[in-house]
Amino acid sequence: MSKVLKIENLHVGIEGKEILRGVNLTIRQGEVHALMGPNGSGKSTLSYALMGHPNYEVTEGSATIDGVNLLELEADERAKAGLFLAFQYPTTIPGVTVANFLRHAVTNVRNPARKEGEDLIPMREFRKEIREQMDDLGMDQEFARRYLNEGFSGGEKKRAEVLQLAMLKPAFAILDETDSGLDIDAVRIVSEGVNRVAAKNDTGVLVITHYERILTYIKPQFVHILFGGRIVESGGPELVKQLESQGYDWVRERYPEAARDEDEMEAAKHGHASAGAAF
Repeated sequence: MSKVLKIENLHVGIEGKEILRGVNLTIRQGEVHALMGPNGSGKSTLSYALMGHPNYEVTEGSATIDGVNLLELEADERAKAGLFLAFQYPTTIPGVTVANFLRHAVTNVRNPARKEGEDLIPMREFRKEIREQMDDLGMDQEFARRYLNEGFSGGEKKRAEVLQLAMLKPAFAILDETDSGLDIDAVRIVSEGVNRVAAKNDTGVLVITHYERILTYIKPQFVHILFGGRIVESGGPELVKQLESQGYDWVRERYPEAARDEDEMEAAKHGHASAGAAF
């Protein structure tokens, strides 16, 4: 039975400043949603808050997977519940190979009750599976022996995220500006990997992006516009074309209150820049 990720009236702040002001969004397994909006509108805030980043405070609302309250769980428990976040800027972990990282992650997700120090997934079983997934994604087997993201190009970092997605098989994947910093060939390769994995595992996907180009490869059935900390428009792929041709001026005119909030948030973002806050 398909799972449902349900976000209701979600309010999130950072350092006492409200960023999300009542987000409502429902995603079912197998669906592909796109979330678009200008810089500073709260797109990354939504992804980090859902995944449990400690700097983001949820002040109101709920986020559940089949009734399980994600907001009461630690970040690792949210992953075990079926949520995955592909970062805009993946972290480098020197000294930890891609394979070793994934063996631990896969074991913990598939055996949520496992205590640290207990047995990992058998090496023979893991090696067979990771090789199959890498072959499926057209990746060189040597990739698994490299330290996670160390010396990786932008495209390699994002392909490593897709490999994690393939191995962890989450119910829902949030792709936070996966196209950021990639050339058009890398966007296509990474997108094809996401499509293959999502179709195989019936993954619900939320693509967060500024640009149309990734959505020519990862084709959303549903498109949402986040503006002023809330979703103001939802529709189909036609919304992407409208934004591409008209920008956000029509959104400003249609939602003046959200436009005021957007301007306020943009000013606040510059004020928080020294703290490294990402909205």
